[in-house]
This record gives sequence, structure tokens and C-alpha cells, in this order.
Amino acid sequence: VKFNNCAGNKGVRYETNSLDFKVRADGTMYAAHQVQMPSKQRILMVTAWDPQTLGRWNAIVRLLVAEKSQHNGHKPKGRKTVPGEPAQQQSDTLLPWRQHQSSNGLRRQKRDWVIPPINVPENSRGPFPQQLVRIRSDKDKEIHIRYSITGVGADQPPMEVFSIDPVSGRMYVTRPMDREERASYHLRAHAVDMNGNKVENPIDLYIYVIDMNDNRPEFINQVYNGSVDEGSKPGTYVMTVTANDADDSTTANGMVRYRIVTQTPQSPSQNMFTINSETGGIVTVAAGLDREKVQQYIVIVQATDMEGNLNYGLSNTATAIITVTDVNDNPPEFTTSTVRRSCRPHRQTVPSIVLWRNCLERRRKQLEMGHLMPRAHVCSHFSFFQLRGPRGKMQHFAAIIAVRAVDYEMNRAFMLTVMVSNQAPLASGIQMSFQSTAGVTISVTDVNEAPYFPTNHKLIRLEEGVPTGTVLTTFSAVDPDRFMQQAVRYSKLSDPANWLNINATNGQITTAAVLDRESDYIKNNVYEATFLAADNGIPPASGTGTLQIYLIDINDNAPELLPKEAQICEKPNLNVINITAADADIDPNVGPFVFELPSVPSAVRKNWTITRLNGDYAQLSLRITYLEAGVYDVPIIVTDSGNPPLYNTSIIKVKVCPCDENGDCTTIGAVAAAGLGTGAIIAILICIIILLTMVLLFVVWMKRREKERHTKQLLIDPEDDVRDNILKYDEEGGGEEDQDYDLSQLQQPETMDHVLNKTPGVRRVDERPIGAEPQYPIRPVIPHPGDIGDFINEGLRAADNDPTAPPYDSLLVFDYEGSGSTAGSVSSLNSSSSGDQDYDYLNDWGPRFKKLADMYGGGEED
Repeated sequence: VKFNNCAGNKGVRYETNSLDFKVRADGTMYAAHQVQMPSKQRILMVTAWDPQTLGRWNAIVRLLVAEKSQHNGHKPKGRKTVPGEPAQQQSDTLLPWRQHQSSNGLRRQKRDWVIPPINVPENSRGPFPQQLVRIRSDKDKEIHIRYSITGVGADQPPMEVFSIDPVSGRMYVTRPMDREERASYHLRAHAVDMNGNKVENPIDLYIYVIDMNDNRPEFINQVYNGSVDEGSKPGTYVMTVTANDADDSTTANGMVRYRIVTQTPQSPSQNMFTINSETGGIVTVAAGLDREKVQQYIVIVQATDMEGNLNYGLSNTATAIITVTDVNDNPPEFTTSTVRRSCRPHRQTVPSIVLWRNCLERRRKQLEMGHLMPRAHVCSHFSFFQLRGPRGKMQHFAAIIAVRAVDYEMNRAFMLTVMVSNQAPLASGIQMSFQSTAGVTISVTDVNEAPYFPTNHKLIRLEEGVPTGTVLTTFSAVDPDRFMQQAVRYSKLSDPANWLNINATNGQITTAAVLDRESDYIKNNVYEATFLAADNGIPPASGTGTLQIYLIDINDNAPELLPKEAQICEKPNLNVINITAADADIDPNVGPFVFELPSVPSAVRKNWTITRLNGDYAQLSLRITYLEAGVYDVPIIVTDSGNPPLYNTSIIKVKVCPCDENGDCTTIGAVAAAGLGTGAIIAILICIIILLTMVLLFVVWMKRREKERHTKQLLIDPEDDVRDNILKYDEEGGGEEDQDYDLSQLQQPETMDHVLNKTPGVRRVDERPIGAEPQYPIRPVIPHPGDIGDFINEGLRAADNDPTAPPYDSLLVFDYEGSGSTAGSVSSLNSSSSGDQDYDYLNDWGPRFKKLADMYGGGEED
């Protein structure tokens, strides 16, 4: 086998898909051992692979075997047919197992046959199952044999492609085959007896699928892109197109041939390109490629199998787009030698396009706008850059830009010379000038330009506090249009504090309020305002200017004492209070400061003293040896160093408290010295008032509830209530007629003799017996387990006989309450349901007797 990897075949190794054959390093194929060929041909796959690049290439090798009349001197039993003859295969019977017998009747050792491959055409239309071959053993006359097949296509995926009749040994294919899906099958045939014992050794069956031309060639890409330089010689390589056929590449079914069908455009010749029919390489076949005439060719390529036979082969097409690339074979040139253009002046430094210039160039190459040949002051005002022209047109645009502002009042026109040349040199053999020149005249058009402030930003200095209406300065603008008679008017654009006014005609600035350096609108002592100057041109134009006012400080702010509150021990020499001052002014209207105590009230200088530390700090301390804990308002006069100086009397709240050995206020001392402010006192008073109000409301509520409880009537209507109401009165006695009694009898007796001399057995119910008491048996605690009735009776007897337990069973004796009662004996009172007594007077006794009056007063009506 011959192989070339375009790198000298260094390190290339060869392999085959069979263990019977090997390939040496020089490509020679040899048999690895003694091989018995089962058929007239054998197809092998040879693989060449590179261990360095890991590339692999495959080739098909077909080995043809010469026919022999005999096989090892023996003739096989039965018939053998050549694979690929389906008409005869159905009647063929293979005897893969042979038995040889000697002349003396002894059985010789069995030797197996090698079955030739079975060829099956793909895409067969059936009918299925279609018989392929019959396999039988010569022992089937002696015993019953069962046949089976195993392998891929039988009992391995894909399953049941082949089947075999277990009794007759006929093998079938059950469906159409597809060589592109699987090209060959390796099966094994088995013969066993009815008990499953092996009768013959397994035989290998090789089934090859015969390829049919059922696949069209397929291009890897539908569109191929390539390029070739213009002016290329015939035979110049352009590109390669590739189509693959899924059919067997060793047969005509998979052999693809290429041809060019059409070429568009057919200029300058209809056959500018040709293609290698086997490799698909496209090369030029004619001269005359010119990009300026034809920039692109579209070639339709056809691939046909069956070695290009258009009558029997299948075809497919693809598109090859060939772009003609440019070479430098044409110098640039201007379309005209003289150009006149106009431009508008701009004060901005941003470059502006003032000229478009066409330069004709028959190629698509960049131009070098290399040199300027100036007249007057052209180089300092203009520059160039190059732009591509519209696609499809052989033009480039040279743009002239102004790198400086042109002024109509200074220069009304500019004249310059432009040269254009190629960056790349011309191709060899071109005898033409490599550059072109043109003259350009630029006229400046006068336009209305905006007024501008010559001094921007303008800075002025003045003292703060100038009165309203003071003239500060004149902030005027200049109109650059000297040849136009225009008026300029002024207005405010930004005045944060609204401190300034401007005269609309002459730009004079005056104050509208007092300028204060300490205002929040001042940044670093500078106040900034912006003004607008506009002309009356067509269209009107305007410009802005910024005025900066630097304010000089004057001494207009008195110093303030710091801190406002402090704490000190009640005994001196333990600690002091450091004080300083803050002034809104700046130097020299600030420190050094002077700190002093006022002479009024005199207690201030008596209790306190100030010691100066430096120009900005001083110390406040106690003058006396002891000061009672509390909060003290100490006035201090602070004076700055301005001209004239300003002073301010500030109050510092000093908390005097007891201190520990470290000079820190103790907790009790801090509370004692804290004091209460007006707000705290008011809050405490409000809390006390609220608390008292709540207590008062609670008492009133309790009183009202008690009153409602006494005066509340029954929940039901009194007329519907038939029960007698018992009324309790805080009165005792016999009424008005029972008033004649001796009150001395009710006084507490001085001795207890009359009590002790009372008759035994006559006692009060609420009085404990006096004297010796009889002993009674203790009540049983645990009830008798016999009868509960006996237990209750026993407890009842013990209670009746125990005089020490209330209520005491005794005669109730009441003290003497007088004699001579007119009521008589109560025994004469009786009750009767009839009588002539009049009870109408009960109606006059009030609502409490209303129910009783209804019961007794209305007897006749009832």
C-alpha cells in the first residue's frame, strides 16, 4: 500500500482490521501466519496513523484468491455456492462439519470447514424473511439436531436481523439491509442435540452487505469562498471543494468526480477557471483577471458518483465564490486641477470640515495625503484626512479641515496646493506617475459671531459690607463683527445670592445688597456671578462672562466663648476649665483674644478667676477654697484683636460637684450638681398635676360607684316584684313614744360582779363561759368503719354537749332599757287578712313603701 502524509512519512505506522494480515513500515502487506481463504476475495481495512499528530487515514484493500481444484486433497460434502448469487442461495445447503472414515471402517478425527462469506445486497425489497443459506450437519440422520446462531444481528443489537430455523437449519434475513449502517456481520452457527449437548463445534459465518448506489455526494460546505490576485497567470491555484459519498469508496458507487457547470460573469472569457475532476482543486485557466472590471466570480461546481457517469451516477452542486483581489497597478489622480470652496469661520478649536475633494483612483487602496504646498499661512490653519468613498465606486474623498479658527475680519480667502500619492509602490511594469496635485481656493464666509468678554474670568477686590448701590466695575463685551453695526445688551445669568445688578446697555455692575464674606455663597473669600452679552444680529448670538469678587474681611463679628458648659470640683486646685473663643472673621480680626470677668455682679470675681494661657486659650478656676455644689452661670467678656476690636459677654454654665481623689465628680455629686432647668421643672410639675388628677378622678369614681350601689333599683320592675323587701335602718328603739328610759343603765359597769353573780346557765350567745368547764371526751377524728349513721349521730351529740363552741346554748339576757312603755305587751299583736284599717298613708312615705302601699292600700279594687 502506498501512503504519503506530506511530511515524509516519518514515524507513520500501519494497522489492519484482521489478525491474519500485517503491514510493514514500507507498506508491504504479508500474512502473519498460515491463512486459509474461505472465498475468492477478502476485503481488509488498512489504517495509517501518525503518533505525533494522532492523525489517522484509512484505505480499503481487496485480496483476490486464485481458485484451486481441491482443498487439501479432499472434496467437501454437499455443494458450495459463490456468494452473491441470491437465486441459488435458497437451494444451497452447507455442510460445515465433515466426517472422514477410513477403509477399514475406523472413524477419523473430525475437521471443520470454513464457510465462505455470504453476500446480501442492501435495500432488497423482499419478500421477508428471505432465505440466505441452509446449514446442516451429517449427523442429522442419526439424531435430532437443533440449530442456532449468535452474534451481532442475531442475539446482539441490532437484534433479530438474522434468524435460523432450529430444525431445518435455514437462515433468513428479516429486513432490508443498509451497508452505510453496517457493512458486515459476524455470526456463529451452533448444532446441539435435543438435550442441549454440543454435537458440532461452532462455525463462523461472515455476511457482507453488497453496496448499492443509494447516496448522493454531499459537499462539506454549500458555499466556498476563495480569492485570487488580479492579473494572475493561468494555472494559479484558487481553492479546493470537497464532496463525500456515503457509498463504498472502493466501488464506482462511491467514486466522486467534479466539474464546473456555470461561471458568472463570463468575462473576459466563459472559461476562466477549471477544476481537477478527482481532487476538486480549482485553478485559473485563462489570463485577463482585472478587479476594476470584474471583482467577483460565482462558479457552480457539480460532484457526481459512478466515476462521473451522468447517466447512472447521482449528483449534487455547490457554489464557489472567487474574489479578485486588488494589486497596486493604477496611480491616483484628481478629477480636476482647480477647486473653489467656501467655509464658515468658527471660534472653536474643534476642527470642522470645510472641503470635500474627489480624487479618482482606479483601485481600492488607501491614499497618503502627504504634503501641503502652502501659500500665505495655510499650514497653520488647515490639515487633511482621507475617507473611503461609497461602496462600489472607485473614489476616495480628501477632507480639508480647519485646525485653527479662521476669521473673516483677518483673512477672507486661502489658497493651497494638495498632493495625493499611494502608500504602497506601484506594481512592477507600471510606467506612470505615482502622485497627483490640485489647487484649492478657500473663501471665508462672514457670519454673525457671538460677543465675547476680553477678560474672562474677571477678578475684582473690595471690602465686605459695602452699601447697596455701590458701583463695583464695568464688565463689557466686544463684538468681533467689525463690519456689522450691532448693539450688545447685558443681563444676569447666574447670581446665587442676588447681590448684584448690571446695566443692560453699558455692563456697569452695582450692588443690590450688602456683601457678606461670611455667607454660605462665598467660597474661599470669592463670590462668583455669570453675565450674558447678546447682540441683535440675525440670528442673534450671545456670549458669557464670569465676574469673581474677592471680599476683604472686616471686623464685623464678635467672638463667641467655647465651651458653653463645663464641670469643676467644689474645691480648688483640683482641676480647671480650659476656655477659648470662635470668631467668624479671619486674621487679623480674630485672636489673640482677651478673656476677663465682669465687675458686676461682684460675686463673679469673688468666686472665680481667669488665668491666660496664650492668645487663644485661658483657664477658668475657683478663687475661693470651697463652693457649694450646683450649677452656676459665669459671665465672661471675650474681646478680639480687630480694628476696632469687638467684644461679647458669653455665659458658661459650670457644674460644681464633689470629686474623688482623682479629681472626677462622684455619682452623688454629679446628681446634686446637675440642677434642674426650667423645662425639667415644668415637666415635673405637669407630672404631679396629672398624678393628682388621676387620684381625684379615682376617688370620685369610687364614690359614685358606692352611691349607685346603694341607690340602684332591682333589675326587674318593682310593680312585678311580689317579694317583701326587708329594709335596714340605723335606728334602734321604740320610736317617738319610747323615749323615756335611763341612759345610765347602758353605761359600762365598773366591776364584773353582776356578771359573775348571774344565775348559772343564763349567758349571752356571744359570750364565752367563765369558770371551770367540764371535761368532755375528745371527738373521734377517724369515723367508725362500721356505720356512717353512727358516726354522724356521735358527732351531733358531741356538738350539742360542748358549751365552748359557738353558738352557745344559753338564755339570752338583755340589759334593762327602762319601763313604762305605752306599747303594752307584744303578745296582744296579731295578724289578720281583713279589717277596716286604712293603709293609704303608706303612699306618703316615699318610694321605699310603695310596694307595701300597693299590697295593703288597694284591697277593695283587688
